[in-house]
Amino acid sequence: MLNSVLAFAGLCVVLAVTPGPDTFIVLRLAVRSGSGAGIAAAGGAAAGSLLWAVAAGVGLAALLANWGLGYTVVRALGALYLVYLGVQALRAQETTEASTAGVSERVRWWRAGGMGLLSAVLNPKIGLFFLAVVPQFVPREANVVEMTFLLGCVDAGVAFAWLTLVSFGAARMMRWLNRSKVGATLERTTGVVLIGLGVVTLTTG
Repeated sequence: MLNSVLAFAGLCVVLAVTPGPDTFIVLRLAVRSGSGAGIAAAGGAAAGSLLWAVAAGVGLAALLANWGLGYTVVRALGALYLVYLGVQALRAQETTEASTAGVSERVRWWRAGGMGLLSAVLNPKIGLFFLAVVPQFVPREANVVEMTFLLGCVDAGVAFAWLTLVSFGAARMMRWLNRSKVGATLERTTGVVLIGLGVVTLTTG
């Protein structure tokens, strides 16, 4: 069992460092409101991933995957949410660029956590990951539900650790560089990327 957990953890590390919606959400919040907001978003994203692990363990994710309409609705909502966050970032960059401190209204930690949570919950691909990949790491003698939850905790822990590093790195970078110009540029960049990810998710199966 230990070998399965370690192998799965290695896979989670590779997936975590691959930029995705959660990475750009955490990056944007860390730049805009400091590392605390980024860490809160990371915690929300990790919690959302863990919820998908629980759903997969009890069979809800499989039900959603087999229900074409349900899967499409969740995927569409997730895509539209990414577009919404991207538009927010583009609108915020104008305020950030004009601000002498380089920061407009700060995002509260509970709101940042909710953004990370909602982004993960509305991403059915996480559920499919637990359905298609996780069973390969579940030993035959193990309890499927318990093992799936354990691996979900591993995935959430690795993702949270990596996104926390991203948050700290982005916040520290803002202290070194010109906050106004860099903040506006990163707001604009993350906004465009989030909108792009949303559009791609919305237009692909």
